[in-house]
Amino acid sequence: MLLRWPKLSPLEYADPKIEYADQRNAPVTPLESADPKSPHAKSCRINTSKKYRGEGVALSLVAFLFVCFSHASFAQQTSKTLQPAHASSSESRPLDAALADAKSRLEEGAANEAEHILRAYLAKDPSSADAHFLLGLALFKEIREITVAPTAHRDATNPPTSSTANFREEKAKASLGEFTAGARYRAPSASDLKIVALDYVLLGDYPDADKWLTKMLEWTPNDPEGWYYLGRTKYNENRFDEAVHAFQQCLKLDPQSVKAEDNLGLAYAGLNRVNDAVAAYHAAIESQKDAPTKNPGPFIDLADLLLDQNRSREAISYLSEAIQIAPQDPKAHELLGKAYARLDEIPQAQAELEKAAQLAPQNANLPCMLGPMYRKQGLTEKAKLALDRCASLNGTHSSPEKPRP
Repeated sequence: MLLRWPKLSPLEYADPKIEYADQRNAPVTPLESADPKSPHAKSCRINTSKKYRGEGVALSLVAFLFVCFSHASFAQQTSKTLQPAHASSSESRPLDAALADAKSRLEEGAANEAEHILRAYLAKDPSSADAHFLLGLALFKEIREITVAPTAHRDATNPPTSSTANFREEKAKASLGEFTAGARYRAPSASDLKIVALDYVLLGDYPDADKWLTKMLEWTPNDPEGWYYLGRTKYNENRFDEAVHAFQQCLKLDPQSVKAEDNLGLAYAGLNRVNDAVAAYHAAIESQKDAPTKNPGPFIDLADLLLDQNRSREAISYLSEAIQIAPQDPKAHELLGKAYARLDEIPQAQAELEKAAQLAPQNANLPCMLGPMYRKQGLTEKAKLALDRCASLNGTHSSPEKPRP
């Protein structure tokens, strides 16, 4: 079976890209409402007690905690069951002027401004579910503004700095905390659940993301984005058959979705259904042939599959197109370097791998490949530097490659 690197990663901006964190097992803390008689005091599990790895964190799917916050602590208590409100029951509620202003600022991309308004509002009215839910959304959007918005194209292999990773983790946990607090006073809506699931994706907790996306889709089965995120989560759980189903559902609702067709190809590849994967990649490429801005993903993923099939020359043509679309995508340069190396076209291979290393300096694969290549050409000093870099990155457990969205 082909071993494909998980596709789910940085939460998308136009195409939300969520860089993800590796998971670390830890107990889940059930929380309960301060008022156990409340109709919304039914349980939820929130993973605020989990430890998440900050390094390798990458970002695209939040899982909700219909948790009812204990006023005292995160001590384990009896859990019950909380059901989300139907979307229309909470999303159509009229907001007062301050909350409407905060919501407007969120829609304009001013998440920090919205946060200040909402915190001031909650200082006066801490029992406002709407304010807590909006603040959860604002904190989530701040992650996107800091870690995603500056990126013009996908950076598949260059992991975030530790400060960025810590920022993302802290904000994701804070976002979940606000949804939890809001659930003390009103059940969340389907759109709230989607953000919760995406918070969990940011923390690398795919089982919880899966759980709450599935619940969200019970309420809004015609949400193509929800199916897309569920497919990405299933893929990261190596549940490829279920990922295929989710991406197919997305495509039924949004037949022109390039990202869903591309990810469908990855899911098929995970099942070793090579012909189906190739067909999906071609369909994704065809669907954007007249688009003014193209997504390089299908070209890169098809080329990657062709390299697995020892079809290096064919792969080169697709990688060349990908680089025309996204010249700063390190994965495209890395694969192109591999393709040239397999054809023994060393100068071209070296140039592409050096470009990839420049774009993704923390990718340990690249100096590890360049070192032997330099040594074969008699470039002793360059070989030593590259191999030392290779050892250093591997010694610090640098992720060799990050998944692309």
